[in-house]
Order: sequence, then structure tokens, then C-alpha cells
Amino acid sequence: MYSAKVMDHFANPRNVGELADANGVGEVGNPRCGDIMRMYLKIENGIIEDVRFKTFGCGAAVATSSMATELVKGKSLEDALLVTNKAVMDALDGLPPAKIHCSVLAEQAIKAALWDYYTNIGVDPKPILGEIESDCHGCCGTEGCGV
Repeated sequence: MYSAKVMDHFANPRNVGELADANGVGEVGNPRCGDIMRMYLKIENGIIEDVRFKTFGCGAAVATSSMATELVKGKSLEDALLVTNKAVMDALDGLPPAKIHCSVLAEQAIKAALWDYYTNIGVDPKPILGEIESDCHGCCGTEGCGV
């Protein structure tokens, strides 16, 4: 059901915890399934120098949060914006259809933390990030996210 990479990131999540000196913090959640992700970014000179996460949710939520942090760490802000839920799923060698919403939350958490960063430095994030979706829009193919 789950790939070896999903199981590894669930059992051994990378970049767990808070960053006291984060200059971008974003929290997103899915009320249908109960998953909540908080992402902390430390950005210096346009590069994500450090990243941490705290997630309340299932194993797939933990694994997607962990992989998302790995995908953005050390990247430019422009490259971080290219990390989509599909990129997270591909990096994990896939997710079951009922858990796709976890990868959507991981993408949203990155964007929410970047939104906070841009706001903190006095830049309007909307032209850069667009709207941050607050729902998975049935990404799992079922009415109640299948969980």
C-alpha cells in the first residue's frame, strides 16, 4: 500500500520540530480528515537555509511533511515555489489515492510559510503566490477525503 520511501519518512521523519529563528511560519489543515501541518522556514538572501515541521495527522501526513522539507531545504524561494503536491508524491514514489490530500497539505504548508515570510518583509505575497487553497477539493476522489 505505501512505498518504502513513505514508510521511511514516516518512521524516520526529517526536519521535525520548531525553528526559534524562523522568519516564515505557515499552518494549514484539512477539517475533513483532521490533518494539521505547520512549517517553519529560515530564509537568508533568498535561500531557505533551514526548515522544520510539526504535523498532527496520519503516517502519510508525516511522510509528506518530511519529504516537503527535504525538497525545499537549501533551495531558492523561486525553486521552493515549484514544489507541488505532485513533486512530493513523486519523491515518495506515490501515495494511495485516499492519501493524496496529505501531499496537497504539504504544498500548502510551504506556500503558507512563504506567505508569512513575504508579509513579514513587507512584500505583498499575493502576486507571487496567488491564492492559497484551503481545501483539497476532493483530491482523494471521495466526499470525506476517504480517511
